[in-house]
Amino acid sequence: MAAHPFHCLPCMSEQTPQFDPKSMARFMFGASHNGFLGMGYHAHGENWMELELPWREDLVGDSEQHVLASGPIISLLDMASGMAIWTRMQAFTPVATLDLRVDYLRPAKERCAVIGRSECYRLTRSAAFVRGIAHDGDAEDPVANMAGVFMTIGGASQRGG
Repeated sequence: MAAHPFHCLPCMSEQTPQFDPKSMARFMFGASHNGFLGMGYHAHGENWMELELPWREDLVGDSEQHVLASGPIISLLDMASGMAIWTRMQAFTPVATLDLRVDYLRPAKERCAVIGRSECYRLTRSAAFVRGIAHDGDAEDPVANMAGVFMTIGGASQRGG
């Protein structure tokens, strides 16, 4: 029986399927809030994920400044955080946002997409800790900094920390 590319089912065979964050992103951005916002996969590593939020007129917060509103950027960082946790765990398992702090440093550039990068730097049995940034092309000049704590369900520390 074939499993989804992002779902590990070790009880079905001795060989665990390879976890694929890029395939998971395509699934997560279907008919959902994140899909409506237009989020897309950008890049990933062992414990981090980058997603992109394209600029769209209907996501602008101030009609005089053509920059993305804060709400979609918060959603971007929240989703990138969850996906960074799954990437580190190498498993798709339920997570819930417990605490998410976003500090805005400056407005994004007008008519620019924003990239959200989150890193899962610590896992315990029931919590995952993440940090990240949102930027509009230069990670050294972020739009926002983010820190968060997520509840993990199903023994997260078994896979990555």
